[in-house]
Amino acid sequence: MKEIFDIVSQSCSKEVTRAYSTSFSLATKMLAPSIRQHIYNIYGFVRFADEIVDSFHNYDKKTLFKRFEVDLDNALKDRISLNPILNSFQNTVHEFNIDLALIESFMMSMRLDLTKSVYISEDEYRQYIYGSADVVGLMCLKVFVQGDSEKYEQLKDSAMSLGSAFQKVNFLRDLKADYEGLSRTYFPNTNLEALDETDKQNIIEEIESDFRRGYEGILLLPTEAKFGVFMAYRYYRRLLKKLKKTPAMEIKNSRIRVPNYEKFGLLTRSYVKYQLNLVK
Repeated sequence: MKEIFDIVSQSCSKEVTRAYSTSFSLATKMLAPSIRQHIYNIYGFVRFADEIVDSFHNYDKKTLFKRFEVDLDNALKDRISLNPILNSFQNTVHEFNIDLALIESFMMSMRLDLTKSVYISEDEYRQYIYGSADVVGLMCLKVFVQGDSEKYEQLKDSAMSLGSAFQKVNFLRDLKADYEGLSRTYFPNTNLEALDETDKQNIIEEIESDFRRGYEGILLLPTEAKFGVFMAYRYYRRLLKKLKKTPAMEIKNSRIRVPNYEKFGLLTRSYVKYQLNLVK
């Protein structure tokens, strides 16, 4: 039965989220059951595409990515895929009428990771972030507002800002892996060989500005989504705080993280703030 296959597909997307990101999985669990699975479905899709271009070094990445693109196109067209991740993703796309242009922008940024390693201009940098992060925030927003077009338009800019903030924190945290492992540098006009406190502070100020705009949207989210997104926001703010306190050259030479015990403590404190209506 197709229903059984769909259940199996959804389980795969949930497992991908759990296996690849403790923090995102924890935040997603805080969403209402009515929307939670669909966020797993979106995460599973974007994670698989990202893994192809970032991790499969001993394989022909371009060929694998092209196959993935073809399978994605067929899944969206046929409303089914034997790839369970794509099958669950296409269900979410069709149920919430996610704009295909968002998906294409995402795939375009992933495609850039196969060939492009340096982002020199602000335009290149912002275009990449739009495709790799902002559109993912917009896909999730489609689910959060559950078809309310007016609400979607109202929160669109905030969702993009939050997506940008999350991505830029990831860039700063992963400087060492991106630069040494993948020969990539995303921040324009920044010499990673001699990253100094001024460069680091400029990046952090840009991220904090994104966070401020993103937080404004969190306050206006439907109840089903608000606490889960607030939890993700709190986690990334904590990570940024750690990065802010870490010397610039140490960021370049190590990977800063939030230990699991801190994540669960953060969850508890965030829940208290939320229940006391202090999220305002």
